[in-house]
Amino acid sequence: MLKIFFGKMPEAVFNTSVYFKNAYEDSWITDPETKKMILDIDKSTVLDSAVIDSPVMGKIPPLLLSGGVKTLILIKYEHGKVFNASTCGDNCAKWIIKLAEKDDITINLRHLMDFGEGTFDICILNTNQIVHSMKELVPIAGLYV
Repeated sequence: MLKIFFGKMPEAVFNTSVYFKNAYEDSWITDPETKKMILDIDKSTVLDSAVIDSPVMGKIPPLLLSGGVKTLILIKYEHGKVFNASTCGDNCAKWIIKLAEKDDITINLRHLMDFGEGTFDICILNTNQIVHSMKELVPIAGLYV
């Protein structure tokens, strides 16, 4: 299940870019699901663990991926850590939901992320409420962000 804490959370990793730079492993980049995330979010193709073909920047290393993709990769691989998912755009929301279907995930948000029109199960840690739609999520999130 996805768990979200809205607002400042001291134990959350705030600077996901620096964390990614010092923690990622080559095998994370070549994982099939990671490749799909990179293609979907950054419109870039993984050529190998050290080279990604970006339509905007050409051949780049993983360190130049967007903050959103880096954060998704960290959420996928660094179990037990809480990451600041406000580095992600709304285009990452479906991936966060998908990752949370496989593992319990806790993220920190300092903004209201749009999880779309569908239904979902998200536990808001600030109030310990489970919400199933944006209509239920928005009023609660509005109290904290």
